Parts: sequence; structure tokens; C-alpha cells
Amino acid sequence: MSRADPSPRSPLARFNPAQPGASGMKAAATGLLILMAVIFFTTRALEPVYPWLAYLKAFAEAAMVGGLADWFAVTALFRHPLGLPIPHTAIIPRNKDRIGDALATFLRDNFLVASVVARRMRTIDLAGAAGRFLQAPSGQGTRIRKGASRLIADIFEALDDERLGGIVKAALSARLKQSEVAPLLGHALASTINDDRHVPMLEAGIRALARTLDANESLIRDLVKKRSSWVLRLAGLDEKLGDAILEGLRKLTVEMSTDPSHPVRQKMEQALADLANDLQKNPETQARVERWKEELLENRSVAMWIDALWQRGRAAMISAARDPDAAFAGKLGEVLRSMGTTLESDPRIRSAVNQFARRAIAGMAASYGDSIVKLVSDTIRGWDARTITARLESAVGRDLQYIRINGTLVGGLVGLILHVIDTL
Repeated sequence: MSRADPSPRSPLARFNPAQPGASGMKAAATGLLILMAVIFFTTRALEPVYPWLAYLKAFAEAAMVGGLADWFAVTALFRHPLGLPIPHTAIIPRNKDRIGDALATFLRDNFLVASVVARRMRTIDLAGAAGRFLQAPSGQGTRIRKGASRLIADIFEALDDERLGGIVKAALSARLKQSEVAPLLGHALASTINDDRHVPMLEAGIRALARTLDANESLIRDLVKKRSSWVLRLAGLDEKLGDAILEGLRKLTVEMSTDPSHPVRQKMEQALADLANDLQKNPETQARVERWKEELLENRSVAMWIDALWQRGRAAMISAARDPDAAFAGKLGEVLRSMGTTLESDPRIRSAVNQFARRAIAGMAASYGDSIVKLVSDTIRGWDARTITARLESAVGRDLQYIRINGTLVGGLVGLILHVIDTL
């Protein structure tokens, strides 16, 4: 039975790089320093009786100095030694923001330059890797896939959702504004008409017209009655006129629905064909569609829709990354595996996908590199100083304690050599 973690996890807590045995090495380094102190005071007391202990005392004395100096240096990186506010100590907590800025600048200058990204991407077969990833059934390559999936989920959850979402939404809006949608819509409509895929939609529209007619029968009768002259109303012909109009409209919808060559239906199809042609070739129609598109993108409801789309997409990506086997199950899994086979086996498609990915990633680096850098910098700024200090200390703690041990031993050897030289 699994136990829940009682403490809430911060974004940084997902990355747990603690080195094993760090606490043991810290105890060993401190114990060695204490041992040197014991040896020093013992040999100092016994030196008059045993003069040869002067060499051991010199070693222990210098070892204490070296050990204390390295303890001070290691401790000063993360906190004030002994809690004393000594200048130039607690370096990492005091300079957390500057370290974040430096890391972000390093990232921008070495990884987010379009030419550098493009050069590195030439040697990476993203399409082939994606194909192998999608093809791997449950149980094969599971460790690697789950590890990569967890890493993706952790990265998505750790990054500032609001800022990352802003970058994605801004990129999507900019791409929509730059794209000419009218020719695309016209081409799609023309393809639909040429393949007769518009027929079901047209027939559905006619049926909807018939249902609307039935639902508004009383409204039509009232309208006919109000528009009829007093002579027709006096003679009772307004009701007959309403019946005739309704009957004629019903007959028209039935004939349009059953007869593909009906003149009105032909005119509707011609109007659709003209619209498809105008969307592709008529500058006035294209300009009108572009204006509608810009007005639509400026609408607050559309902005809320894009925001909701991002949130659903982000949640879906995290969910799929957390449980890749579930994402690869069922019909969706079959489709994804088929896509993976195609990506890996078709060199033309693989080359096209790699070229597209290279251009897209290089373009994103050029266009949004500064935003990504600011995202990284602001994310690090938002981390708690104590948390990041503890994490960094645990990440390199074992190596730092080795520095203390080496400083103690090297200091002792230097002290012994100097004592030997002094006695010669």
C-alpha cells in the first residue's frame, strides 16, 4: 500500500538530483577534522617526552588549517558559516537571481541561436526517433519511454504556466495573423465540391430549412395575415394564401432534397463554386475574409477559446506523458504505431519531417529565444532560495565533502614537508 507524500511538492522538488552518500561523506570529512584536532592536542602534550611526535603534530596542525579553510569555503557557498553574516558568504542564496540570469544568458548565447540550432539539428533524426518511439509496443523500451515521458511531464509542470502559455498563444495568434486563410478555405471548399463531399452538408441544410419552416408555421401565417390587404382578410383569402405559401415552400424543400438537378439546388451549388473561386482568386473577397479574421482574433471570446485550448492541450500532454501506455492503447495506439512505421520506413517523409522540424525549431529560437530566456530566468527567480540551495548542495554534496577531505590531507602533507625542511 503506497503512502502519500505529506508535504506539497514545489516545482523544483520534482528534480531530485541528490547524490547518494552525501551525508555520510559530510560526517567523514567532519570526523577527519576532529581527528586531526585530537592528534594535534595529544602530540602537543606529549612532544616534550617524544620529540619525534613533532612531525605528526606539524601534519595535524596543517591538516586542521586546511580542513577548516575548506569547510569555510564549502559552507560559504550555501550559507553563513556558524550563522555569522561574514561578507561574501552565502553566495548562492544571495546571488540566486544573478545565477538565473547568467544561466539564461548562457542558454540564449549557446543554444538559442538560429544558426547553432540549425547546425545541431542537421545531425539529429527527429522523425526516425519519433517513429521508433511510436512503434515501441508496451513492454519494449518501456524504461526509456517512461523516463523520457516523466521528464517531459516534469518540464511542462515546472515551467511557468502563465508565461509559457503566453508564448504559445502569442505564437499561435501571430501565425494565424500572418497566414492568408481565404485561399486555404477556397481550396478546401473546391476540393469538397469536386469530391461531392458537400452533398451531405447541402442536403442537411435543406432538411434544416424544412424543419425551420415547420417550426415557424404560425409566424409565417401571422406575417401573411398582417401583410394582406383588408379585402383578402374580409373574403377569408389570407388563410388560403398562407396555406398556399407554406405548401409551396414545403414542396420546394422536398423537391430540392430528392432531385439533385433541381434549379434552386443547382443555383446553390453554383454559388458555392463561385465562393470557392472568389476565395482563391478574388482580391476583394480575400481582403474581406482577412478583415473578418483580424476582427475575430481581436475578439475576447476567441482569446479565451485559445487560452482554453492551450490549457486542454497542456493537460493532455502531461497526462499522456505520465501514462504513455494508456495514450498508446486502443485505436489511437494503432494509428500512432502506423504513423511511426511510416516515419521510420519512408525516407522521403522522414526527410521532409526533419527539414520541417529543423526550420520550425530554428525559427522558434530566432523568434522566441528572448522570451524563452526570460521564462527560464523568471522561473529560477520564483524558486525559494532555501529550496534551491538545499537542492544544489545535495546535488554536489558528496564531491564537496571530498574537497574537504582532500584539503585536510593535502594541508597536512604540506605542513609535514615544511616542518621537515625547517628541521634540516
